[in-house]
Amino acid sequence: MRFRRLALLWVFLLTAVSAAADTAEVRRIAGAPRGRALEGAALEKRTQQVAGLLRCPVCQGLSVGDSPSSLAQQMKSQVRELLAAGYDEEQILTYFESSYGEFVRLKPPLRGANWLVWFSPAIALLAGGAVVYRILRARRPSAQEAQDDTPRPGTLPDDPRLARYVLRVREHVYGWPGGAPPEDGAR
Repeated sequence: MRFRRLALLWVFLLTAVSAAADTAEVRRIAGAPRGRALEGAALEKRTQQVAGLLRCPVCQGLSVGDSPSSLAQQMKSQVRELLAAGYDEEQILTYFESSYGEFVRLKPPLRGANWLVWFSPAIALLAGGAVVYRILRARRPSAQEAQDDTPRPGTLPDDPRLARYVLRVREHVYGWPGGAPPEDGAR
């Protein structure tokens, strides 16, 4: 019985020391609480909002609020405790960023190399559009070139066998006798 009490006291002491160390760590990183302490339904709602901004280190595709992993549940619990203590969203995000790196944010802030991450899709889209435009513009013949290559209604290919077939097609399609166009130019 005595051993049980000692073990329980030891666990309680370790928990208290650990909580004090966590609070000291949060104060060192994020500073003093700048917001107001939340409780009840407002605390739960705000916890879900802030946990939705953090990426789960285990799942990586889910937010801490949506992840079923035990680490995400611990992080969500820690978010709840920090909000209850009066820390605001930016202080909480800064605290987790110091522990897990900038990757823990689902929407990293626009600073440093993140500019490239945020704007590279738009830059790539614009560059690709410019390349396609230049290619299409280079391939398009001018109006003068297009007129020069167009055969006249009465012209026939140089190959006599092919010319015979062209005349037969013209006779069947256009109804021209012998495949020759009418003299007045009307089709």
